[in-house]
Amino acid sequence: MVQMLDSEEAARRLGVKVQTLYSYVSRGQISAHRGRDGRRVAFRADEIDDRARRLRGPSHAEFRVTTITTEVSRLTAEGPSYRGHPAVSLAGDTSFEEVAGLLWVTDPGPWHPKPDIVAMTARSELAARDRLRLAVVLAGANDPMRADLRPEAVVRAGRSLIATMIASLPGPDDGRCRADDDRPLAARLAERLGAGQVTDQLLEAVNAILVVQADHELAPSTLAVRVAATTRADGYDALLSGLGAISGPVHGGAADYARRLLDSAQRTGVDPALGEALRWQGSLPGFGHVDYDEGDPRFGPLMGFFERLADADARALVGDVLARAEAQHLPLPNVDFAIGAITFAASLAPDAGETLVTISRTAGWIAHYLEEIQETPRHIRARSVYADQP
Repeated sequence: MVQMLDSEEAARRLGVKVQTLYSYVSRGQISAHRGRDGRRVAFRADEIDDRARRLRGPSHAEFRVTTITTEVSRLTAEGPSYRGHPAVSLAGDTSFEEVAGLLWVTDPGPWHPKPDIVAMTARSELAARDRLRLAVVLAGANDPMRADLRPEAVVRAGRSLIATMIASLPGPDDGRCRADDDRPLAARLAERLGAGQVTDQLLEAVNAILVVQADHELAPSTLAVRVAATTRADGYDALLSGLGAISGPVHGGAADYARRLLDSAQRTGVDPALGEALRWQGSLPGFGHVDYDEGDPRFGPLMGFFERLADADARALVGDVLARAEAQHLPLPNVDFAIGAITFAASLAPDAGETLVTISRTAGWIAHYLEEIQETPRHIRARSVYADQP
């Protein structure tokens, strides 16, 4: 017996509005049938499911998109745009602090860490990602006003928290920091990423990464923060949701896998390194992007910072990897490869890429949190598509 669906269920399975469903019908792309009562329109479930698979493309995993109205950022062919300002145009001469102010719609303010929280995070056995999480947990636990969700309170806490997260990372003064530290955030972060010497070129590259990675519309980690915000979780708990999502190897950790590819190419040669990556992963880390068919617009600008930072050997190796990938007609390189190249050239810590992306994206998460708490509570609600067992 053929299973029939009403228009609401058919539209939900397609991930579109009912009006869009009927536009498919008018163009002859989907067949409409009379329901059992002879009046209501019905749709064949097998036809709808087949159409849904074709709309999603050749993916093994089914996914559906929920839309959220936002003024924070927008993805374009030129990359992310922050409130109308292309991120790549900000990378050269705009500080991360200024970009955060743009995202948060606020004036510049102090970015002072909390020394007592930093002291509690100084445990040498913890990886950088765990120190960042611990800093957020401890900062929240020691903030008696964490339930104050007024925008000015969230921004004030956000500035202090990002500064505290940076100061909590391993460094020459592990577990210690100045409460009145007024240095640029890029400078504070660069000295904690494992560089032997913090040069002007490294500072520029670190700041550029922080700028172009500050937001990327509704990436999974950002959506996680907004879902927490819609329940009116406080800012610290919402950011922990983002930290959990970004820790995955295909999100925040992707740049470190690109770095490993370059480390492997340096040890064993370009072809063996690429061959091993393709063998075990099925793709090259740092190549291809679901949102940019014509190439990630953030790649080129960041590679300009790589060129100024790297020595001749590093430039030659990275050039060989890119040329070999192009010769094999592999997907175009993306922002994660550029970040991996920068951390490789500067001999930063193996997990420096994830650290950079996490600190950067925290600014975007706070912007989305500020926006979401102005909406009706619990307005984000995903719907499932029930699958009958045969």
